[in-house]
Amino acid sequence: MSAGSESIHVSSLGRGDSLHQQVLASFPLCDMTEEDLIQNPQFCKLLATLAQHVDQTGLTVPLKTELDKVEQKLQSQRRYWLRSESLYRGLQEMIQDHCVRKCHGTVPPDQNMFCETMEKCLLVAQCLRQLDDSSSNDQDQPSVLGLKPQQVMELLPSEKSVQRMKQSLPRELEKHLKKKCLSLLSYYQPEWENESEGLKNSKLSHLSAQLEGEKKRTESLKETCRENTVLLQRHTQLYLSELIKCIQLLQSLILDHRLKIQTDLDRKKLDYLEGKCELVSQKIKTEMVEIQLDTYTSDTISAHRKIREKLESELKACRLEKQSVELKLASFEILGKEFEALAEEYCRLRQEIEMKNWALKEFTQHSDK
Repeated sequence: MSAGSESIHVSSLGRGDSLHQQVLASFPLCDMTEEDLIQNPQFCKLLATLAQHVDQTGLTVPLKTELDKVEQKLQSQRRYWLRSESLYRGLQEMIQDHCVRKCHGTVPPDQNMFCETMEKCLLVAQCLRQLDDSSSNDQDQPSVLGLKPQQVMELLPSEKSVQRMKQSLPRELEKHLKKKCLSLLSYYQPEWENESEGLKNSKLSHLSAQLEGEKKRTESLKETCRENTVLLQRHTQLYLSELIKCIQLLQSLILDHRLKIQTDLDRKKLDYLEGKCELVSQKIKTEMVEIQLDTYTSDTISAHRKIREKLESELKACRLEKQSVELKLASFEILGKEFEALAEEYCRLRQEIEMKNWALKEFTQHSDK
């Protein structure tokens, strides 16, 4: 397809938001959003062009035509089968009704003969259908119980009884079907059950049209329900995507707020711990003072203070003496290693002088005694 024809097809669907909406409507089964089409404009054009050749289910026009023909043929075969099946089930119901009436009361002889003849004919027809080998490809396949169709045909009632049954069959079948239709009418509209026979027959003639209308309305409601389901899924997807975005935004806001609050909490906690530490320190000092007051008297404390003052003065003097000695020692170290021997000799002599002074002192004390 040329670019010109493609642009014609795209423009025929609409422009902007209208194009997106029509593409989404043309492919309801696809899980797409309008945002996807906006983000992929070439893909949107492709879908708009493709919508001219396929229907909403994705089938092409020739395939859809062929499918419709096959569907019509299938419907025709189905109607034929339903007619045959309905007729067969109607005859079976007539036989069952006859058996029920026969068990609960007397039945007219002609009615009894009619039902028995019809039952035998149905059984024979069913047996013949089972024995029919025309649909089987295997010609050598043995028949059921070794029976032949001719043997089963011999079980049919007399020709006269069969002819009489065939003459009465349309009338009896019509009565049975009419009775079923009236039962269906009573079930569909219970208020019509007490109406006259003529009015029931009149309303019965319109029952099929009403049921057809109800069927079409039901199909329309189903289609609307499917469209609403697709629309709901699309809206749910959009809602979930928007909800995820909101959750992510909320998470980021919570994280930022938490970081700011955490800084304030840490600062307040630090102030609290500092205050508590200061309080504990003051409490320790108070306890120490209380212990001192409980342990020492005021005189003892004053004496300790004097002793402390004296010791501190002596310590100060010793530090000053140490400082002067260190200065002298530093001046001596300037003289070098030659003065080290003289200093050692001087120390030795001082020690000897001190020892002799102590011995002289002791000797003098003992002499005075």
